[in-house]
Amino acid sequence: MSSHKDIRRTTVTRLHTMKAEGEKIACLTAYDASFARVLDAAGMDVILVGDSLGMVVQGHDTTVPVTVDDVLYHTRSVARGCTRALLMADMPFMSYPTSEAALHNAARFLQEGGAQMVKLEGGAAQIETVRRLSENGIPVCAHLGLKPQSIHKLGAYRVQGRDAAAADAMVKEAQGLVEAGADLLLLECVPTRLANRIRDAVPIPVIGIGAGAGCDGQILVLHDVLGLTPGAQMPRFAKDFLAGKDSIRGAIEDYVAQVKNGRFPAPEHGF
Repeated sequence: MSSHKDIRRTTVTRLHTMKAEGEKIACLTAYDASFARVLDAAGMDVILVGDSLGMVVQGHDTTVPVTVDDVLYHTRSVARGCTRALLMADMPFMSYPTSEAALHNAARFLQEGGAQMVKLEGGAAQIETVRRLSENGIPVCAHLGLKPQSIHKLGAYRVQGRDAAAADAMVKEAQGLVEAGADLLLLECVPTRLANRIRDAVPIPVIGIGAGAGCDGQILVLHDVLGLTPGAQMPRFAKDFLAGKDSIRGAIEDYVAQVKNGRFPAPEHGF
């Protein structure tokens, strides 16, 4: 079992071993070096520099305005405070319209930003892009379910994969992405039953946000964990871990502990 005392850098291999051994993977977003140090010390397995920074840092209504340079700046900052967790960078909107563009921008996140993995949204349409990145030695986290970068196409933030056809299609997309070389899979806002089905259908770790407790790990946005959801009601899948705590560090340590011991997410946080 890993702990905050384990100073080894978390790797893709380690995450796969955690899935095989049934150890839950704790993930959280961060956007600067100070919080990265806190998350690292708390025993976080994966830190994501999410394009959610567009909403929680920049004050936008969506993630769409976030640029490669924005994510690169914050990734460099987080990298200075992250020595143990695997550092993952989000590929922002329109940074991977072609496999060539994806390869160029992903390489920047690893070479200039210090990331060890990139994350991109999309299913079947991104299979060749994932394959190209993987063939060039770039670890990839694929993102299925609710895709925030597509909000103007979706029209609203809503649960995905509720009907049988959509669920079957998502399982096939997950398997296709794995075959193409994805190392990690993130499911956002999908029914718990479907998330469990995908978890069992793929050999790589499945990280959930609003996807139930059965996933191999969990991720939330840092600001939600600290009760700082900007401008609106906290998402159903999130929880204020700072409530009742006397420090931010204590809240983050409690988040890690509750993910690891299976107390979070509870049934009320799923769909």
